[in-house]
Amino acid sequence: MSKIGKKSITIPDGVKVDIKGSLVSVEGKLGKLSRSFKDEFKIETEGNQLTVIRPTDTKNDKAYHGLMRQLIANMISGVSQGFSKELHINGVGFSAEMKGNSLMLNMGYSHPYLITPSNDLKIEIPANLKIKVSGIDKQKVGQLAARIREVYPPEPYKGKGIKYADELITRKAGKKVGQ
Repeated sequence: MSKIGKKSITIPDGVKVDIKGSLVSVEGKLGKLSRSFKDEFKIETEGNQLTVIRPTDTKNDKAYHGLMRQLIANMISGVSQGFSKELHINGVGFSAEMKGNSLMLNMGYSHPYLITPSNDLKIEIPANLKIKVSGIDKQKVGQLAARIREVYPPEPYKGKGIKYADELITRKAGKKVGQ
């Protein structure tokens, strides 16, 4: 069995899981998420435990088994706790500010970048040159954070750019002048 797929998922208090055929809906204090999966897989709930059972032992089903279990686990933790990613801006003259619901980035280009999140995502600027993206869908949070980072990815010589808070930038040595 798949190492991840065979683990059961604990459903916390206040989270309601509804399974109708291949559609799984999860509702919690932060919102509601739903996703459709393959019909062949069985999703069983017993008390506050949820288990995903695969139909066969083919390589494709084994791979999808772990993925499906993890997607459901992310849905459950998203509606109960939420997800967030933090980004840091490094560079002289670079800035970020909120214009209504949109994020405006001044990154030394001839024009500022304006990034507007969807309604279920939230962008905050908790401190100077720090950006926090939060929401209930892990994929959308990661996608928006990647879109923000894409504006000016960190470069390896001076370390300027937008990076994830936990990202380590390997610095390169500059050009050596005659020795």
